[in-house]
Amino acid sequence: MLQGKKIIVGISASIAAYKAILLVRLLKKNGAEVRVVMTNAAKDFVSPLVLSTFSNHPVWIDFHENNTWNNHVELGLWADAFVIAPATCNTLSKMVNGQCDNMVIATYLSARCPVLIAPAMDEDMYKHPSTQQNLRSLQAYGNHVISVNSGFLASGLEGEGRMAEPEEILMKLTELVGRDKGWQGKKVLISAGPTQEAIDPVRYISNYSSGKMGISLAEACYMLGADVSLVLGPTALKPKFSGIKCIPVLSAYEMEQACHQEFLDADLTIMAAAVADYRPWQIAPEKIKKKEEEWVIHLEKTNDILASLGKQKKSNQYVVGFALETENEEAHALEKLQNKHLDAIVLNSLKVPGAGFGTSTNQVQVYSAKGERHLLSLKSKSQIAEELVDLLQKWI
Repeated sequence: MLQGKKIIVGISASIAAYKAILLVRLLKKNGAEVRVVMTNAAKDFVSPLVLSTFSNHPVWIDFHENNTWNNHVELGLWADAFVIAPATCNTLSKMVNGQCDNMVIATYLSARCPVLIAPAMDEDMYKHPSTQQNLRSLQAYGNHVISVNSGFLASGLEGEGRMAEPEEILMKLTELVGRDKGWQGKKVLISAGPTQEAIDPVRYISNYSSGKMGISLAEACYMLGADVSLVLGPTALKPKFSGIKCIPVLSAYEMEQACHQEFLDADLTIMAAAVADYRPWQIAPEKIKKKEEEWVIHLEKTNDILASLGKQKKSNQYVVGFALETENEEAHALEKLQNKHLDAIVLNSLKVPGAGFGTSTNQVQVYSAKGERHLLSLKSKSQIAEELVDLLQKWI
């Protein structure tokens, strides 16, 4: 995700400094070049030797070391991104006021790259008006502040102020500097997950879709630089990147309304959701009691969202559907491709072990309206998403 990107990690004196070790390790694992700078007081919380070992470079602490000047100006210009994690109250104040008395602040003031700040402190310190003002000022300067978490704090209290986890910081850095620009300015609409069709206030009709495939597609399109709107049915999963516009819906009707609204200015639409084909004709206002030996539920068809979008698409819009089949898979997929006026369709088969609902892997066949066909062999859904998006880049 960050292959070849140059990242500075700045560390100030907080108990949360131990998390910087894992952050450096994650950055290296994802292909980044890493340099570490830290305040002199931060040495009391984390070992420079450990950070040097994981980053494969000396850690900069002092302006002068072994009769050599550590050129913070050059370092600040070298980086693609600078993350200060943890950032203490003291460090935030110095950043706002330009009080340049340590290597972290000197490098920050020299940096021309995006700066991500991960605060860490006790709850009362975090919520103090002066701290909140400092955070607003830093954001006004163009810096990016990642939200603190809640939990147990070094003071023994519980509340807000915990530094974001290294995985969260990695995702935010990926958003800042890891995205391509190939689809910059392109609007992408994706639907994902199941729908729930209410029977009464406590029961519903649904399916086994987890939403993994659609969410992976949203992330792949976002990493290409696109503006992504994800219409997401009820699922515990969420996209990794906060920049994806996530629109939660519950029923097929709600998904239909959201998709039609977002479709108006979409360049590419991928309908990966497993929308209910039928819903109860009437929803009982109260819980239906267990009285009769048999219970018959009258169902009615839901509107075909994909077909309606296919009919109204303009010449500059590209619409892709998904087909999950259990028999005559190819024939049914090609029929949907034609009847729903699609530009391409992705075929899932439940007969393939490891593919389909609820799995972390998938295997699909992709067909275009121009007669092109492509098999994406069994692999993780995130890899399938990346390969599918690469294929669509060639077809659109």
